[in-house]
Amino acid sequence: MPQTQIVFRQATAHDIPAMSTIRLAVRENVLSDPSRITQKMYEDYLELLGRGWVAEVDGVIAGFCYANKTDSSIWALFMAQEYEGQGIAKQLLNIATAWLFEQGNEFVRLSTGMGTRADQFYASQGWRRERVEGNDAYYLLASAG
Repeated sequence: MPQTQIVFRQATAHDIPAMSTIRLAVRENVLSDPSRITQKMYEDYLELLGRGWVAEVDGVIAGFCYANKTDSSIWALFMAQEYEGQGIAKQLLNIATAWLFEQGNEFVRLSTGMGTRADQFYASQGWRRERVEGNDAYYLLASAG
């Protein structure tokens, strides 16, 4: 049986349709208005506002992560359902946070829905919950350096 190959690389505009499909298929942190996240937003976060990365499993995009350099935050981290629980999201998150810290940031922030698997995931990765507003949990990760 061939070994699965996972490749992490910087996202390109060519990846946006697959990233959008993954984002719209989630069961938690569902967008109340999917039209809020536009093609232009995906494009802007590729270089202008930050950087994005994808994980490919045997050539198929399995997940993606976007780092926002304007406010040192994680704008998005999503996995296709069939690739959840394999450690890929953790690696994508590590790539994005390392990049933000390389830009000179002392902290990285993100928010997610309270009580979701993502909420538990960030806490398990060493992120500190700063506050809760409504149904959203806000997290902070400090640079180790």
